[in-house]
Amino acid sequence: QVQLVESGGGLVQAGGSLRLACAASGRTFSSYAMGWFRQAPGKEREFVAAITGSGLITSYADSVKGRFTISRDNAKNTVYLQMNSLKPEDTAVYYCAAGATTQGLRASIVGSWGQGTQVTVSS
Repeated sequence: QVQLVESGGGLVQAGGSLRLACAASGRTFSSYAMGWFRQAPGKEREFVAAITGSGLITSYADSVKGRFTISRDNAKNTVYLQMNSLKPEDTAVYYCAAGATTQGLRASIVGSWGQGTQVTVSS
């Protein structure tokens, strides 16, 4: 199992940008598909984006496609989520997740979760 620690959340105005990072422990980081999820107050946790272990294939929720970009640096055991053109409805706690495949992550089949980082977008 891999341990995950997110960073980079904060308060930003609508239209602004933030970059989240998730640092992972362990020597087998590149063998995991990685993903980002979010949970807004009163709502269920939802899939945001995922990336394969090689970093060659990515997958996004329709609500963030074209605005968010997921990437990873396997040498640094870190996955990123670049969030541009942020909207108030993007306000949520964002969680990093590790899994076997991106398809599995989209289906919320997750092996490890981070503790979450708050993102607040003001209008």
